[in-house]
Amino acid sequence: MSENVVDLNEKKGSNKFSKYTKGGIISLIVIILIGLVLVNIFIVREGEYKVVRQFGEVVRIEENPGLSYKIPFIQSVETLPKYQMIYDVEEAEINTKDKKRMMIDNYAIWRIEDPKQMISTTRTVLNAEAKLDEFVYSAIRTELGQLNYDEIINDEKSERGSLNDRITDIVNKNLAEDKYGIVVTDIRMKRTDLPAENEQSVYTRMISERESTAQNYLSEGDAKKNEIEAETDREVKVIISKAQADAEVIRSEGEGEAARIYNEAFSKDPEFYNLFRTLESYKTTIDGETVIILPADSPYARLLMGYTD
Repeated sequence: MSENVVDLNEKKGSNKFSKYTKGGIISLIVIILIGLVLVNIFIVREGEYKVVRQFGEVVRIEENPGLSYKIPFIQSVETLPKYQMIYDVEEAEINTKDKKRMMIDNYAIWRIEDPKQMISTTRTVLNAEAKLDEFVYSAIRTELGQLNYDEIINDEKSERGSLNDRITDIVNKNLAEDKYGIVVTDIRMKRTDLPAENEQSVYTRMISERESTAQNYLSEGDAKKNEIEAETDREVKVIISKAQADAEVIRSEGEGEAARIYNEAFSKDPEFYNLFRTLESYKTTIDGETVIILPADSPYARLLMGYTD
């Protein structure tokens, strides 16, 4: 009987152990399943694309922010930027229309518009930027090759305001034709320089041109000055001539009026008039060396000698 009791206890312990084992296995399986689910759920953030690949092939693109998933073991996820990126285009040398060499340094703002097309043509962002570099250089070389050097560097003749837009349009057209899946928002030139070996000669020529221009301005200024002075002298002469003519008229009128007044005054006292005319004649005929011989009994001599009667 004791053996039967032992056997019964052993069976109970065995059943209990089996129950715990099954529970642990089930829990482990659940944990593994949950882990697999969590590992294969991914987050799509704002400003990025999630590219889901299956055996290396792109099967879908997730671009809306939120949670998404992939099939365990056979699918993988990679991230591509959705926002605008800046690519500093490598500095390059170009030839202008008048056969001058220039160093051009610019940058491009671009973004991925169609990730699937971009991956199928360039595969990576770095390759896309390399292709972008080629298109930008080709467009700049073509456009600047149609302009003279002075038209590019001279602010008064510069067409760079519209040149950037034309280059952007050309690059986008080429990218769309070849289905690269990327779009350029803007292309700008940061700097336009001469090759080092040409700088001094160009600076010398620019200085010579500026000095020549300055001399032309000075010559034009002198000519204008002489013209203004001649015109002023002519106007002064006209004004003086008119003033002299007016003065002669006024003087003549004054002398006529004086003569009238004299005649009117002298007609009232003829003797005084005769005396006055005599004295006036003496003013014109007698000077410091004149010798006058008068009779002693002449009225004038008597007056000079102080005789009053």
